[in-house]
Amino acid sequence: RTMQVSDQEQGSQELDLEDITMKISFLDKWREIFSYHGLGTNNTTPQNRDGNHVSADETEDATGIPQPRGQGHLPSSSLCSTPKPSIISSKSGGFPISLAMATKLRQSLFGNTIHVFSYHWKKAHFRFHDPFSDLAFTLEMGKGGARSIQMAVQGFIIKDLFTRKGKDCSFHSLCTISKREQEQALAAALAGILWAAGTAEKATVCLVTEDTCVTSNPDYSRDDFTERLQLFELLEKEATEKFIYDHLQCFQEEGSHGVILFLYSMIFSRTFERLQKDLDASTTQLLQPRAGDFLCRQAVLNMILTGRASPNVFNGCQKGKSQEILHGVLTRSDIGYLHWGKDTSEDDRLSQVGSRLKTPKLPIWLCNINGNSSVLFSTNTQLLSDWKVEHRFDLYFYSGQPPRKTPARLTVDTHSHHWEKNQHEDGHVAGRRFSPVEMLIRTKWREATINWNGPIPFFS
Repeated sequence: RTMQVSDQEQGSQELDLEDITMKISFLDKWREIFSYHGLGTNNTTPQNRDGNHVSADETEDATGIPQPRGQGHLPSSSLCSTPKPSIISSKSGGFPISLAMATKLRQSLFGNTIHVFSYHWKKAHFRFHDPFSDLAFTLEMGKGGARSIQMAVQGFIIKDLFTRKGKDCSFHSLCTISKREQEQALAAALAGILWAAGTAEKATVCLVTEDTCVTSNPDYSRDDFTERLQLFELLEKEATEKFIYDHLQCFQEEGSHGVILFLYSMIFSRTFERLQKDLDASTTQLLQPRAGDFLCRQAVLNMILTGRASPNVFNGCQKGKSQEILHGVLTRSDIGYLHWGKDTSEDDRLSQVGSRLKTPKLPIWLCNINGNSSVLFSTNTQLLSDWKVEHRFDLYFYSGQPPRKTPARLTVDTHSHHWEKNQHEDGHVAGRRFSPVEMLIRTKWREATINWNGPIPFFS
């Protein structure tokens, strides 16, 4: 009997060896195919482009983006074609990035030339929800630091749709836009931001080519993406919009690194010289490391909103605690900014959002609630120009977060009676008088009462 068990174990081991041998042969076969398509890797241990080991639940595709294990192992046409839509020919015009430019770009973002973008950044791109749906005018939101850029661009998409719809703009009209209208709005939003960053004189658009433009350097960490940039300079806003529209797949397709491309384009449009003048002692680089990711500093958001990378949200310039001059917002922007955090102190004058961001030209606000990005807007474009409209009005709140991804409609009353306000307050759960969204709205309309027109969602 002992011999029988031993034979079974030996047979099992032989089957295991045969299975392993078969898998190795298949692996060699697929490695040859991958190598033929230029998708091979010299690493025996899976690593990402940062040089970090990929977790046991992830592998990495041809773009350097970790993929869940069990997906994309076979050389299907979709795997081989993932990065292709975002790559253009190096003969398309423009001029290639140089090592000096790549070094300055890395230093402006990270403060050094060693750090590279994280997985969530590389994965982020600009992709709409389905056309003709409740979310037709909204972008799908990713995770990590790139999300705040996606949400800021979302605000400019709404702005463009306001312009296109005119007086007929309503929430319903935003939900009934086609795929073509989505693409037009995205192209206009991206072009408008880049044009403003270039002081309405010139915009620079970065695209990726198949050729590497930057040679190896021991003081610079390659990411096999930045080194393939081709820069295109546009001298008219309309030409910028058309160029982006013609190459929109470079920002929309999965694997395109679309958000990073846009951030690069914005920095080059702004120029390193202007960027240096925008910043102050409080902010020396644009991204802040946080828990394995990189978050956008306020300078990035202000550059999107106003065209200038001001590091602070107050009006004009103020002296800091050490008497240094800190740079705030110099002009009233088209799209505003609101901020509320449970740890924010109202006594800290340097952290308070100034009127130039609180009262933009259009009723659209990029919001920061406890570090989470969202958008608040009204479809009544006269809201901030007619004081009578501000008595009672609706606002739509979009966070892109579960469980409710659809925009919520809030009715704001700035002239409610005190007894109505007390009744409203008493309706809240003890210990949580107002939701964070309501607290955010009250940074703009201090005495307002807010009706959620239904149960208060979890994300509030």
